[in-house]
Amino acid sequence: MSILKIENLHVAIDDKEILKGIDLEIKENEIHALMGPNGNGKSTLLQTIMGHPKYIVTQGSITFDGNDVLKMTVDERSKAGLFLAMQYPLEIPGVTNSDFLRAALNARSEKPVSLFKFIKEMEKNIAELQMKPDLAHRFLNEGFSGGEKKRNEILQMRMLKPSLALLDEIDSGLDVDALKIVANAIRSLQEETKMGLIVVSHYERFYDSIKPTHAHVLIDGKIVMNGGQELVAKIDNEGYDWLYKQLNIKPIVQTNIQPTISLGSCGANRGK
Repeated sequence: MSILKIENLHVAIDDKEILKGIDLEIKENEIHALMGPNGNGKSTLLQTIMGHPKYIVTQGSITFDGNDVLKMTVDERSKAGLFLAMQYPLEIPGVTNSDFLRAALNARSEKPVSLFKFIKEMEKNIAELQMKPDLAHRFLNEGFSGGEKKRNEILQMRMLKPSLALLDEIDSGLDVDALKIVANAIRSLQEETKMGLIVVSHYERFYDSIKPTHAHVLIDGKIVMNGGQELVAKIDNEGYDWLYKQLNIKPIVQTNIQPTISLGSCGANRGK
């Protein structure tokens, strides 16, 4: 059974502490909703798990199947079965989707993947995600709409079949129809492979579609409440004010928010 364990994790960026003691355990076939207001550390946690060099672990540990994740390079984490679907997917001119994905699959395999098998699998997933048929020949995310970029992240996830996927607001930028398609694609892969999931979203509709087994609220770098689907529904209906009052927490005021620097598509990033 694949298990990600995070214990007393403290993370800083530019000498400012962002995560202040995270404890979390995700097992295979579990879906964890990671909630909380913007600017409180959700993306920082996912980027740290995947190995973004800008985030410095000052204390604590992350293990996956008993192996020390913090000692692994980004490509080693990917090969171990970790995958990050980016909130802001990177555009890579000159590299086609098909070349990128085949290289990623070959890097994870003992022998090269059959070209026929690869094309058949990619075309099948493109059709299921209702993406444009010429996607394989287009440069990675170049000229893609926001929704196309998010579907492309899920395409990569479905091709790579990770043991644990980290989805950072994968639903943002999707219209209602695309949201349903993406959610169905995530659920079908999860049911097929029993992969674990950590999902960051602000929308109960998305969580309703993927049906989380656990929910956590992260505020000011700490997980302040745990629960299940009922916690997701309460926050959707009432926001976070009740939680601030119940736990006597002061809201974090966010200023000058900018997109997180991207690792690229971490499911296939080879040590960049």
